[in-house]
Amino acid sequence: MKILVLGATGRVGSQIVEMALKDHHEVTTFVRDPLKLQLDNKHLHIFQGNVLNKKDLEQAMVNVDVVVSALNTDGNDTLSTSISFILEAMEQQKIKRIITIGTAGILQSRVTPTILRYQSTESKQKSTFAAQEHQRLFEQLQVSNVDWTIVCPTYLPDGAFTGTYRVERNFLPEGGARISVGDTADFAYKQIFSEEFMKMRVGIAY
Repeated sequence: MKILVLGATGRVGSQIVEMALKDHHEVTTFVRDPLKLQLDNKHLHIFQGNVLNKKDLEQAMVNVDVVVSALNTDGNDTLSTSISFILEAMEQQKIKRIITIGTAGILQSRVTPTILRYQSTESKQKSTFAAQEHQRLFEQLQVSNVDWTIVCPTYLPDGAFTGTYRVERNFLPEGGARISVGDTADFAYKQIFSEEFMKMRVGIAY
């Protein structure tokens, strides 16, 4: 499998890269600063580029089978702006599958299922900026022609893989309060090879 990872130097993205390389997949990492990626592997290809440049994305996606985006908001609108360029580049290169890392805020609320968690009393976040960015990405994926899955972790502390966690379509598992970076990366990585959660948001928590 030939996998492109966006956000490959981040907490979740870097672990997905390591998992894919361990399984001997061909991995292209799309990064702004190659020096941040301290890996040496014959199956690793480092592409330096900007996610707001469609030409960069198209070049990185040549001969790629699947895109994994672990991009975060960085306090600006890069996330919601870049997804249109990502989708255009995917169409250009005839890539159908994308897995993204979202946030539990864009899952449906259990209290008021007609709205999203971040819009309801379930959310404890004072700032809604990140959730709004992820919502804009979600809305663009919904109207696209790609086969997408959005992995939506709740509170995400650093932590190792345990392999024991709960997932639920479109909702956060009831009572879920946290999920480690390692387990989030594990579940997202598995979606590369699965069609179970196609065109869905998936809540993940312990």
